[in-house]
Amino acid sequence: MELSFLGAARTVTGSSFLLEHEGFSVLIDLGLPQGSDERVLGEELPFSASMIDAVILTHAHIDHSGRLPLLAKAGYRGPIYSTPATAELSSIMLSDSAHIQESEAEWKSRKRKRHGEDPVEPLYTSEDADEAVRLFCGVEYGERRDLSPYIWFEMKDAGHLLGSASVRVHCILPEGGERTIVFSGDIGNFDQPIIKDPDYFTGADFVVMESTYGDRLHAEGDRDESSVMLGRARKLAEIVDRTFRRGGNLVIPSFAVGRTQEILYLLRMIMDRKLLDYEIPVFVDSPLSVKATRIFSSCLRDDYFDEDARRMIERGTNPILFPSLTTITDVEDSKALNERKGSAVIISSSGMCEAGRIRHHLKHNLWRHDSTILFVGYQAEGTLGRSLVDGTDHVTLFGEQISVNAEIAVLEGTSGHADQRGLEKWIDEFQPKPTAVFVVHGEDNVSQYFASRLKNGRGLHAYAPRFGERFDLLHGEIPLQSDTVLREKGKADLKAAFEELGNKQGNIISVVERMENAATAIDLTDEKRVRRLSDAIRRLASDLDFLASKWGQDAK
Repeated sequence: MELSFLGAARTVTGSSFLLEHEGFSVLIDLGLPQGSDERVLGEELPFSASMIDAVILTHAHIDHSGRLPLLAKAGYRGPIYSTPATAELSSIMLSDSAHIQESEAEWKSRKRKRHGEDPVEPLYTSEDADEAVRLFCGVEYGERRDLSPYIWFEMKDAGHLLGSASVRVHCILPEGGERTIVFSGDIGNFDQPIIKDPDYFTGADFVVMESTYGDRLHAEGDRDESSVMLGRARKLAEIVDRTFRRGGNLVIPSFAVGRTQEILYLLRMIMDRKLLDYEIPVFVDSPLSVKATRIFSSCLRDDYFDEDARRMIERGTNPILFPSLTTITDVEDSKALNERKGSAVIISSSGMCEAGRIRHHLKHNLWRHDSTILFVGYQAEGTLGRSLVDGTDHVTLFGEQISVNAEIAVLEGTSGHADQRGLEKWIDEFQPKPTAVFVVHGEDNVSQYFASRLKNGRGLHAYAPRFGERFDLLHGEIPLQSDTVLREKGKADLKAAFEELGNKQGNIISVVERMENAATAIDLTDEKRVRRLSDAIRRLASDLDFLASKWGQDAK
C-alpha cells in the first residue's frame, strides 16, 4: 500500500496522487499545473500511462482534471470514475482546455515560423479530450465501487462544486483486515450558494487533505448562511452601484464552472430583493460559462442543491437565470461588448486572467478610471489575477503595456474552499485520529504551516509532502512536519505587532493631553459631561493598570 505525491504537493494546482496496492494502481486526480506551479511541476505526466489501472476524479476543475486528455493521448484506456455531474462538467471543461492548448500552440507556431523555427505541438488536442471523456464512469455519492479484489472506494459530497466529492479508498489486506485512506479533494465553504455544505467521512487510517486557505479565515465568521448570502449580495450591489454611477463597467474574471453561477445567484438576489432600483445589464461572455450554466440549470431537479436554492426552484424561480442576463458565445458579439454604450456587468473567464476572453475585456477596461475589476476567487501566485490583486500599476496584454487605473476590488468570502476553521472542522470529524494526515493543495508555506498547526494544536501526525515523495503506508516511516514555517510566521506576526505598537505609543500621551485640555475647558456645573469625562479617565487608568499587572509590572 504505497502512496506517491505527483502534484499539488506544496503547490496549489496540478493535483495528482497515485495509490498502489496488491498490483493495482489507482490515480486520484490528474490536474493541470497553473501559474508559477507550471514552472515548478511542468505539464508532462510524471509516470507511464501503462502503469495506471484506474482513475478517480474528485471534481471537474482543471487543476484537478486538466491532464486527463494527456493521459488518454499517452494510451490510457481504463475507467475514469466520478460523479455524473462531474462527468458532465468535465466534458465541456476538458474540451475547452484542449481548445486553449491548440490555440496557444498555433499562436506560438506562427511566431516561431517568422523566426525560421519549428512549430509547437499542443500539449493535447480536442480529439484527446474527447477520448478522455469517453472513459468516464458515473458513481453516485454513497455507492460502493470495486476496483480490484483488494480495493474499493466510495464518495461523499465535498460541497465545493456541483458533483464534487471526497473519496475514501478501502485497501483489503491479504492477511485480513483493511486500511482506508480519504482524499479530501477540495473541501467546500460552508456558506456557498446553490450547492450543499460538505458531507463528512468520520473514519480513516490515512488522510490526504487540501490546505488552500489553511492560514486564513473568511470574513463572514459564524453567521448563518442566509445572512451571509444577503450580506454578500449587498456588498456586490454596492460595487455595482458605485461603478455604474461613475459610468464604467464592472468586469468580473470568474471561473466558468462554479464561480460564475454563484455570481449569477447573487445578482438574482439583488434583483429579487430590489437592492438596487434599476435593472442591471449582465453579460456572461464565455462559451464555457454558458455551457456550464446550462448544466447547472439542467440539474435543478437533482439532489445537488441546498435548501435556499431548492426553495427558489419550488417557487418556479431559476436561481441563476433572469431577464437582464445575456449569454455570449460568438466572438463578434464578444468584441461588440467593448463598443457598447452604457455600464454593464461583464463576467468572463478565466478566473485568474491567464487565458480566454477576459484578457480582452481587461485590455479595454483596466486603463479606465470609471471601471472596476472585481475578483471573486483564489488567485494563484504567478498569475495575472494575483498581480492585479497585489497592486501592480501596469500589465502587458497582447504585447501592449496597459496602465491599471480601474478600481481593483475583491468580493470577500466567495471562495469555494473552506477556510482554516472549515478545514479544522472537517478533520475533527475523524474519530479516532488518523495514523497520518498528509497536507496538500496549498502554497508551500501555507501547507507546511497548516500541517504544523494540526500537529501542535490537535495532536495529529501531520506532514506536507514534497513533489515526488512516496510512502509505504503499511511498513514505512512517515515524517512529522517540522515547525520552521510556523516559527517564522510567529516571528513575523510578533514583529508586525510590535511595529504597530510602536506607531501607537504616542497616542497614549496624546489621549492624556486631550483629556487634560478637556478637563480645563469643561463647564464644572455640567454634571453629565463631567461624569462622562471622569469615567473615561478612570477607564483608561484601569486598562493601563490591568495591563501593567498582567505583564508583571508595578502599576504604581
